[in-house]
Amino acid sequence: MQRVISKDGTTIAFDKIGKGPAVILVGGALQYRSYDQRTAQLAEILGKHFTTFHYDRRGRGDSTNTLPYAKEREIEDLEALIQEAGGWAMVFAMSSGGALALDAANNGLNITKLALYEPTFIVDNSRPPVPEDYVEQLTRLASEGHRGDAVEYFLVNGAGIPPEYIAPMRQDPSWAGFEAVAHTIAYDGAFTADDMRGKPLSAQRFASVTVPVLSIDGGETPWLSHAAQAIADAIPNGQRITLKGQPHSVDPAIIAPVLVQFFNNGRRST
Repeated sequence: MQRVISKDGTTIAFDKIGKGPAVILVGGALQYRSYDQRTAQLAEILGKHFTTFHYDRRGRGDSTNTLPYAKEREIEDLEALIQEAGGWAMVFAMSSGGALALDAANNGLNITKLALYEPTFIVDNSRPPVPEDYVEQLTRLASEGHRGDAVEYFLVNGAGIPPEYIAPMRQDPSWAGFEAVAHTIAYDGAFTADDMRGKPLSAQRFASVTVPVLSIDGGETPWLSHAAQAIADAIPNGQRITLKGQPHSVDPAIIAPVLVQFFNNGRRST
C-alpha cells in the first residue's frame, strides 16, 4: 500500500501494480480496496499492460476523511493521484464512480482517456427517480448511527434493488463491509443525484469532456443501459459498447480485454 496527500491534507491510500502508462481505477458506492475483490482482480489483469492505481476514495478503507465533505475535494483526490502517476493518466470508473470521473474530466483534470461501466444515471422513465431529499436522507441516517438503514436506503432508492431482497442481504457476512462505509454513500449521491431524476442529460452537461470516452454496459439492466447510451451521446468523443449478459458487478476477465484495447488504441507499443 502507498499513500498520496490530497490538497486538503486527506491521505489517499492506493495499490500500484505493473508498469507502463498510468490507469487509475475509480470505485463506486461501497467499493474499497480491502472489500472489493473484483476491482482488485481487474487491477492485477490491467497491471500486465499498464501501471494501475487502485485507490480507496476518501472515508473508505485506509484513506482518511476530512470534513466537511465537498465534491471538489474528491476531484482533488483524483488530481493528486494523477500527479503521483506523472501528471497524466487514463481512468476506468465503476458505477457511481463514473459520475466523479466525468466531473473530473469536465473540470479539466489531465485524463487522457476515460472508460466507464454503468454510471448510475436515470435519464428516462425506465425506473423511478431518486427522492428529492435522497442525499439528505443518506447523510441523516449515517450521521445518526443507522448505518445499516443508510445502506438499505441506498440499495432500494439508489441502486433499485427490490425491497424484498434486503432482509437476506442483511444476514450475509458481506453486509458488515457495506456498513463500514455507509457514511460515504452520500458522497456518491452528491455526484449522481441531480442526474437520477428521470430527465434526459443536458447536451451541455459534459460538453467540456473532449477526451475519448468509452461508455460500457452489460445490457441486463435497462435504466443503466439507457444511461450508458445517453452518456455516449452527450460527449463529443464518446462511444458505447455492451458486454451482453454482464450484471452490474461485471466480471473482471470479461471487461479487462475491452479496457486494454481501448487504452492501447492509438498508442505506440513499447
